[in-house]
Amino acid sequence: MKVCIPTETKDGLKANVYGHFGSAPYFTLCDTETLKCEIIDNGNLDHEHGMCNPLKAVGNAKPDAVLAGGMGAGAINGLRTAGIKVYLVPLTTVAEAVKALQAGKLKEADPACACAHHGATGCH
Repeated sequence: MKVCIPTETKDGLKANVYGHFGSAPYFTLCDTETLKCEIIDNGNLDHEHGMCNPLKAVGNAKPDAVLAGGMGAGAINGLRTAGIKVYLVPLTTVAEAVKALQAGKLKEADPACACAHHGATGCH
């Protein structure tokens, strides 16, 4: 499974999960089987609040799932419409987030618990 995780740095599995999907400087794409990571710049970093285009943000990555510390309802709904699952993950490292997903410890994001503003975290 290919997962996309918003991160502040380009440190691969050691990078910390960023608190808000839309304003993350980078996305770490990780194959959950091989743990191979690829880093992409957030192509939609400078969007207005509430105007995040999640598919533009992750570019042509086409992940199976997104693991984020927080995300607005528009981004959650946009990703879900595109067939991409969205999971909320505590702020930890990419490696720990992937382990939590593999262990079935993450719950799918609910638009009702979405971030109301940048920097906020959703319901966990």
